[in-house]
Amino acid sequence: MSVRHINPDGLHRSPAFSQAVVVEQPAKTIYIGGQNGVDADGKVVGPTVGEQARQAFRNLATILESEGASLANIVHWTIAVVDGHSFDEGVAAFQEVWNRDDPPPAITVHVVAGLGPGFLVEIDAVAVV
Repeated sequence: MSVRHINPDGLHRSPAFSQAVVVEQPAKTIYIGGQNGVDADGKVVGPTVGEQARQAFRNLATILESEGASLANIVHWTIAVVDGHSFDEGVAAFQEVWNRDDPPPAITVHVVAGLGPGFLVEIDAVAVV
């Protein structure tokens, strides 16, 4: 399997995301549903975007590890953050979990009117193993 992160000339190049990710051959693909900042008991872990984003990333890692993968296998994130809340803490949480030596995934961020009660952030992902 071959995975290429592309940032074509003429487009902005960011250390935080790739413009696109190309999977060259058939591979195991894991589609992860939206993960919120909830613990194993389903309780919201804290009142801030940062706390909830860190937990959502831990949840993603747990799912991937159950399939023999890691966060490095993620090729695309979709992140939703509730309007009125700064996503700076979420970016900081991403930087804590993402190995800077790995090419960053393609990322889409949406500011939304609301999520479930108490939820400030939700992250879904696609991983290729």
